[in-house]
Amino acid sequence: MGKIRLSLVLVFMLVINVSISLLAQQDTIEIYIIDNFVTPELPHKLMLSFFTSEVCKSKLNINGTNEIIISNEPTDNHKIQIDLTNYALVAKTNYFTITVEGARGNSYTSEKDEFEIPKEIIVEGGSNFLMFCLFGGIVFALPSPVYVLAKENQYFSLTKEIPLIFLKSSGYNYPTGYFSVEYSHIINAPARNFFRTGYKHIIEIPGLEYVSPGLNYVTNFKGYNGISPEISLGLFKIFNTFTVYSRYRFSAKPGDPGSEFHEISLGLYSGFFAIYF
Repeated sequence: MGKIRLSLVLVFMLVINVSISLLAQQDTIEIYIIDNFVTPELPHKLMLSFFTSEVCKSKLNINGTNEIIISNEPTDNHKIQIDLTNYALVAKTNYFTITVEGARGNSYTSEKDEFEIPKEIIVEGGSNFLMFCLFGGIVFALPSPVYVLAKENQYFSLTKEIPLIFLKSSGYNYPTGYFSVEYSHIINAPARNFFRTGYKHIIEIPGLEYVSPGLNYVTNFKGYNGISPEISLGLFKIFNTFTVYSRYRFSAKPGDPGSEFHEISLGLYSGFFAIYF
């Protein structure tokens, strides 16, 4: 009988410990940071966005002295853009912490996340400034190399896409989508020159920059008038201005069997000359 009572007591204590552990876990609000960077241009801005495991209020503390409200209403999607001009910051070793408060009054403060203020590029002399502009122009003007497969033939192509109209988004890195024009030259193909205009939608994804489905109208102004659906993957950024992407595209003239061809390309995305709406 005594052994049974002892066993019941042990089971009861185990249940209590598990319950206390579960309650403690429920009191912890997980924070999943999506974006955390400082813009390179002046004025420098801290761009921060994160999700939480439950709806809650949130605030930010910079270097232990500057407290800023992020979300004053309960939400699980938190975003803020902070102008750093009026804060006493150094080039390195700046940090921030995030404090969240749940509906039950449970709160949690994150570990320190460090950030740096980008160095300003000082261009001395007109010749250096001219070289800087020429370098940027050359990089922007580079065409994309393209592998083309048409029927049983293979070709090499050069393509240049220019984004013209961007649709603003609630994010900080990329727009919702953009309209563009594009010129392609397929070397040694029967039909060599193509013009496209279309829309690309941008969806930011973890691990890569974005995935972008798109649809274009394509013509060679000599009877080939068709459509070209496509899908692009933004791979990584260079110089915080250009995004290297890979793209697959299928082009066809409706009602004309045998007019189809496939394209695989590597290119640079940038919004230098785009107009935002």
